[in-house]
Amino acid sequence: MQRTYIGDILRGRANGREVTVAGWAQDIRNLKNVTFIVLRDSTGRLQVNVKDQKLRDAVSDLARESVISVSGAIVEEPKSRLGAEIDAYSINILNRSDAPLPMGVDDPVEADFETRLNNRFIDLRKPEKAMIFRVESSMLWGIRKFLKEQGFVEVHSPKIVAAATEGGAELFPVQYFEKKAYLNQSPQLYKEILMSAGLDRVFEVGPAFRAEEHNTPRHLNEFTSVDIEVSFADHEDVMGILENAIGQGIKQVKEDLGGELEALSLRMPEARVPFPRITYERCLEELSRDGINVNFGEDLSPEQLRLLGDRMGGFYFITKWPSSLRPFYTMPDPERPEITNSFDLQFREKEITSGAQRVHDPKMLEQRFRAKGLNPTDFEFYIKAFRYGMPPHAGWGLGLERLVMILLDLPNIREATLFPRDRTRVVP
Repeated sequence: MQRTYIGDILRGRANGREVTVAGWAQDIRNLKNVTFIVLRDSTGRLQVNVKDQKLRDAVSDLARESVISVSGAIVEEPKSRLGAEIDAYSINILNRSDAPLPMGVDDPVEADFETRLNNRFIDLRKPEKAMIFRVESSMLWGIRKFLKEQGFVEVHSPKIVAAATEGGAELFPVQYFEKKAYLNQSPQLYKEILMSAGLDRVFEVGPAFRAEEHNTPRHLNEFTSVDIEVSFADHEDVMGILENAIGQGIKQVKEDLGGELEALSLRMPEARVPFPRITYERCLEELSRDGINVNFGEDLSPEQLRLLGDRMGGFYFITKWPSSLRPFYTMPDPERPEITNSFDLQFREKEITSGAQRVHDPKMLEQRFRAKGLNPTDFEFYIKAFRYGMPPHAGWGLGLERLVMILLDLPNIREATLFPRDRTRVVP
């Protein structure tokens, strides 16, 4: 279909005065001598003026959210409340909508969250909801471009695996022919194997699965993970890559969508690189000044992170976490093995992601497996890659939905997920 996007008309970029537009009839008002239709496509809304009686009769019983195409002349009306109007000389009804709608698109009172998710196809017709996923797309494109410029190779690891990435029971079992398998928690083990293969710098964007029985605004059971791994690197190296990747992602969003975000009262934070660093032990000292005593080896609670976030502001790293709080593949500090070459990236009190330098010595790796209560034999395919020349390496994994939730200050991670999979939801 040859058509003009409404956004091009609103920006004065339409070719000529006669155009064909197509979209959803958001609102229809029948007056004595004219019918007004508010037409919406993915780029904006405009008003269609229907004066011809035959056309008026054709749309007299048209339900809201029906799909139509309209050919007509652009009306130069600066005072139009939508910014543009078209006088219609032809209307083609492409698909009639049922009525009543399960929920409204522009109703003043928003439907409850479950109703919205059950009717996601209508929920995403709202510009402010669709904008979340346009931000997500631009953010990922900016990160991808940055990594490509830094010499990274994009890879794709298996999502059906034989062993847990991080141990524990947080796995979805899969009956894989005659074998028992699992949906992968993370590409961690495979991207490390690729360091032994000599690919040097890899990244992956793909689904990850966690069988955690959480039902919170911050957790999903299926999410999009952005992972990197870098050879001949430590945690400081990949912290620098992370802060710059996020900075480039935010820059891309502002370049692509800045004006539209502002129109919808959505704002992206500044990402001034380098982000501040604070060690885990320094965090404990800061909290003790407020009379809050946290023993070494204890995780930081949301309330404690809120206090730290108020002090640090914006983006910052917490580094040198205790070994007891990190997975088996995390490299201990050579001088103090009770702490690790690891980090969390925070935005105020909210954790965005974590990363670390990895253990690259196979004997140390087996010791770490046993210390975490895991059987090295279950990970033979992984350890084998370390016995024949594994370079020092480091990396991180970033949840795309969580990043967008935090940057747009959304109340629930499901807002940043097209079709969420959580403790109770597997449809739509």
